[in-house]
Amino acid sequence: MRLLLVEDDVMVASGIKLGLSNAGYAVDWVGSGERAEEVLRTEVFDAAIIDIGLPNMDGTELTRRLRRPEMASQHMPVLILTARDALHDRVQGLDLGADDYMIKPFELPELLARLRALLRRSQAATSAVLSFGPIELDTANRRASAQRNGTAIPIELGPREWTVMEYLLINAPKPASKEKLLQALTGWDKEITPNAVEVYISRLRGKLEPHGVALRSIRGFGYRLELRPAEPE
Repeated sequence: MRLLLVEDDVMVASGIKLGLSNAGYAVDWVGSGERAEEVLRTEVFDAAIIDIGLPNMDGTELTRRLRRPEMASQHMPVLILTARDALHDRVQGLDLGADDYMIKPFELPELLARLRALLRRSQAATSAVLSFGPIELDTANRRASAQRNGTAIPIELGPREWTVMEYLLINAPKPASKEKLLQALTGWDKEITPNAVEVYISRLRGKLEPHGVALRSIRGFGYRLELRPAEPE
């Protein structure tokens, strides 16, 4: 998942970005509303975390502007951060298009939980566990497994394998585009070639096929999860 963090305090931004990156997100950071607006005209993100107290263009105005039709991610969920405890500020942010808010200071586990909830709602998911056939991905506890004869068999996934798997499960049974997978894997500070997606797909095939799930390549588009007979024990 690719996130945009808009925070003018470098120390706060560094801490949030580190925590989100360690949780498996690709995070891009900007320090002003003006720069965020520029970026959001052309680049696609899965969610944004925006500080209300930005200089010049504040977070509420940025939230209002990013909902415009010309924005590339106008429908993405937005979580606003505020040091202001006033009810009016929180209500204004929500009315202008934010989906949730947190008051500083906050704990990282709560931020991660709220993000997961926002992302689930934006993808019409009702549970933190994504599944397809016997495969289950517990996004809250970051555990992948395959169900066989009532037993959960752990599946070890690297951070980028996890990101690819998450997108495949969100889209299943429809195909996931290779372009979206590449966007989810890379931020501004990471260089990943399109061929790298093939590497992670190949690794996932080897981990999924023994459990009866195939990864089919859709020429010119991307990849789709499909059920097939599981290999005998």
